[in-house]
Amino acid sequence: MTVQAGLPAEARLLLAGRGLRAFADGFVAVLLPAYLLALGFGIWHVGVLSTATLLGSAFTTLALGTWGYRIHHRRLLLTAGALMAITGLAFANLSTFWPLLLIAFVGTLNPSSGDVSVFLPLEHMRLAHVAQGEARTTLFARYSLVGALFAALGALAAAIPEGLARWGIGMLPAMRAMFLFYALVGFTIWILYRRLPGPDDVTAQPPTPLGRSRGIVIRLAALFSLDAFAGGLLVQSMLALWLFKRFDLSLSMAAAFFFWTGLMTAFSQLAAPVIARRIGLLNTMVFTHIPSSLALIAAAFSPRLEIALGFLLLRAALSQMDVPTRSAYVMSMVTPPERAAAASFTAVPRSLASALSPTLGAALLAAGWMAAPLIACGTLKIAYDVALLLIFRREREAEAD
Repeated sequence: MTVQAGLPAEARLLLAGRGLRAFADGFVAVLLPAYLLALGFGIWHVGVLSTATLLGSAFTTLALGTWGYRIHHRRLLLTAGALMAITGLAFANLSTFWPLLLIAFVGTLNPSSGDVSVFLPLEHMRLAHVAQGEARTTLFARYSLVGALFAALGALAAAIPEGLARWGIGMLPAMRAMFLFYALVGFTIWILYRRLPGPDDVTAQPPTPLGRSRGIVIRLAALFSLDAFAGGLLVQSMLALWLFKRFDLSLSMAAAFFFWTGLMTAFSQLAAPVIARRIGLLNTMVFTHIPSSLALIAAAFSPRLEIALGFLLLRAALSQMDVPTRSAYVMSMVTPPERAAAASFTAVPRSLASALSPTLGAALLAAGWMAAPLIACGTLKIAYDVALLLIFRREREAEAD
């Protein structure tokens, strides 16, 4: 079955769920640092809480990779939807740091522009069965495109609290209302995924633990962890915090900026499968990623806001082209029964590595080293790209299946 022949019902449900989650993640990533600052917390608290969210996602995904293949994906996705609703309710009603930290660890909050939640490997596993070869790359590009578009709209929605404040509603109550909406999105996803096929409706080969593909998955996971550690220094919440502190950007201006970066990221997803057909998945991952890292480093040295935003927009246009190609590359390098485990075991090190760095990035900002997180992020990402190309350049023939 190919996407050209029309999307199956299951793929449409997964794309709809991805869009809803991306919208919620989009406004939370921008709103979270402003919300925590409004509660009276400092820069360091923002970094620690961001670390907790990513660390919790990593452990949940690790559990999924170790034991989750024994449980049908529909049941796991429903559990994740319910957990998302609980996370939103808790953040809307709690004000002290330690309870928020606990909820951040066990919940589904996402401070980054990408998807690091437990939803990701589950949805990837199902999408990988829908199409093969180039059609699979196109489907993953659609998945990433939907996520990027709705994340951009969500980022724009982060300006709603400032709009409500002009009508006499306090900023803090307005921001709490946004987290209630996050809970509503989680409940909606739970209802949506109830329509997914149950265990008796699935005829595909059941997932298994990693076997003969273990070696290649370990190598990919190690490299992905380096990329994720670099990205964790500047997850979207931290980038928003950098703009707040470096240029005194308002919440509404930050929302507008992240809307446009999200749109550029979304449109780049359309180009990714076209480029991949011409130069291959691996080359697309590497040769679009390196220029984006150079643009990030240039933004760190920008003396004026408009120059920095220009470089960051350029980065947004290039930095996420590797997302659908990376997903398709991993799925093409393992056997079909191993895809769920491969998705989890490549996601776990990424989540663990990215969880370590937001606190470090926040510490650098708090110490007044405003350019350091951007420079370190860009430099480490370039090192990852070079290593990926050198190690896997002989494996490129395996991309076609």
